[in-house]
Amino acid sequence: QVQLVESGGGLVQTGDSLKLTCEASGRTFAMAWLRQAPGKQRQFVSAINYVAQGFDYSDSVRGRFTLSRDNTKNTVYLQMNSLRPEDTGVYYCAAGRVRDDYYITSCERDYDIWGRGTQVSVSS
Repeated sequence: QVQLVESGGGLVQTGDSLKLTCEASGRTFAMAWLRQAPGKQRQFVSAINYVAQGFDYSDSVRGRFTLSRDNTKNTVYLQMNSLRPEDTGVYYCAAGRVRDDYYITSCERDYDIWGRGTQVSVSS
């Protein structure tokens, strides 16, 4: 089974940028980032399909975050700009269960492989 490893998290100040990386051990299809703030449920952040022609972003990050992928490296990147304290949380990378190059979804249950997460903390 494919394994996912996230990296790139850290402690930054409001307005700063971070770039998260998710490396997969094999071929994946739709990929997504979700985050979980302390005491809250995990929420969708962004998703991308395999051919990188379909993108989805939550309203809270649209215009500030950019998702991309390099299929030659089995890697997905989340560029996060203009970070805010409310962006704080553990960011998880996930791989979709639907084996379709054009499929994309924001539904958490459609992702069946998960990384362990990387912490992002934004101070005010």
